[in-house]
Amino acid sequence: MLEKLFHLSDNKTNVKTELIAGLTTFMTMAYIIALNPNLLTGFGAEGQELWNGVFLATCIASAIGMFAMAFLANKPFALAPGMGLNSFFAVVVGNIVAMTGMTYVASFQAALVIILIEGIIFLFLSVLNVREKIVEAIPLGVRLGISPAIGLMLMNIGLGSNVGVYAEGNGFTTPFYVMRDFFGALTPSVLRANMGDTGYATMILTVVTMFAGLFAIVAMSKKNVKGSVLYGMLIASVIYWAGEAIFLGTNPFASLAAASFVPPFADMASTTLFHFNFSGFLQIGWFTAVTLIVTFCIIDMFDTIGTLVGTASRAGMVDKDGNMPNMKEALLSDAIGTVAGACTGTSTVTTFVESASGVEAGGRTGLTALTTGILFLACIFLAPVAAIIPAAATSSALIYVGILMLQGLKNVDFDDLDQVVPVFLMLLAMPISGSIGHGIGIAMITYTVIKVFSGRAKEVSVLTYVISLLFIIKFFAVV
Repeated sequence: MLEKLFHLSDNKTNVKTELIAGLTTFMTMAYIIALNPNLLTGFGAEGQELWNGVFLATCIASAIGMFAMAFLANKPFALAPGMGLNSFFAVVVGNIVAMTGMTYVASFQAALVIILIEGIIFLFLSVLNVREKIVEAIPLGVRLGISPAIGLMLMNIGLGSNVGVYAEGNGFTTPFYVMRDFFGALTPSVLRANMGDTGYATMILTVVTMFAGLFAIVAMSKKNVKGSVLYGMLIASVIYWAGEAIFLGTNPFASLAAASFVPPFADMASTTLFHFNFSGFLQIGWFTAVTLIVTFCIIDMFDTIGTLVGTASRAGMVDKDGNMPNMKEALLSDAIGTVAGACTGTSTVTTFVESASGVEAGGRTGLTALTTGILFLACIFLAPVAAIIPAAATSSALIYVGILMLQGLKNVDFDDLDQVVPVFLMLLAMPISGSIGHGIGIAMITYTVIKVFSGRAKEVSVLTYVISLLFIIKFFAVV
């Protein structure tokens, strides 16, 4: 039955490989299950009921999006509330509170209307093939550079705190950046003084775990071990747990003793499930509302497009022109996920860049996405278990996959400045901004400007001009 549904043989894969790939993807992105409700509720400051509602919404909406990706598109890509978009959503909620005087929960429910409208817009755009046309409007050179740029972004996340958040000026407390805080200019004695003995020891354990996992993955990959990414993450997890117990004197499984495995459905029903505050939404004003909707649409659209194109390129799922089969269905699945997120109570659901880890583990069909989706649903009951996976272990996978995606640079024509300049700016923009969409936007603007000022404006399509103009407006005119 699985062969008939997912065409495993045609995609040169099998059930075992797809299941391992799905589990690998899950382990690299499981952090979002707890991090998303933390970010959207001020780490529980807005009440446990809202936190529980967002937690369940994260699991359920992600699973719905992945099931759509599995059965509509037959692609191995996972979906969840997007990093960056969730932080922006939290800022928007806070602004609504300041503008209207409503409670945080009421403002949260008003902001969900924005996500609902965004999802509905994307449904129509996907059905009408508009989003697919937008993909085709991205110049081939820029498309070739998306995968390596995402690779650098993954490495930046992995070598950072594994949450993609900069920690400048935090006094060298967690979260920290490996390249800055460990391999930086400061001496160990200064670091220890700033971080404290426990903080410093935790950093050392994290770094050792991260690289031990990375080296294990590389060693197994060179020996052609199937599921090397997953096994490397498991090895790293064991190392970290052992280090916690031996060197830090803490029980890595202590949280399981007091954990509740009963899903808080009642909290979700009272706070987020289909709780759209339309009257509150109207209070923010039409100009602000339209601006916010457009902003969410632009960021989400190009984050999704970038992830799909970049990951598909790495997996060999694109043709000679850089186009992916079933792109329409993949984009439609993403839109379904966004609508599901709005209805259940979370920020924009988008295709996750960590999908690359599952692809690297051999995932080629929707069975990978289905597996990851089932595991997300299981987390409704098993969230405490997922929470004990150390960030250092997932960092190992992210760094490894990022390195592999950098290999896509060999497809870029380094003798063509029309390609090189946009691509290299995108390579810097994505990890620094933390946004795939913003990186593509900078590349699109650069490509268009170079063409215009080199006297080859006619080589740029009308849609490419429109997209570049929208990004200029986004960068300089939209709050």
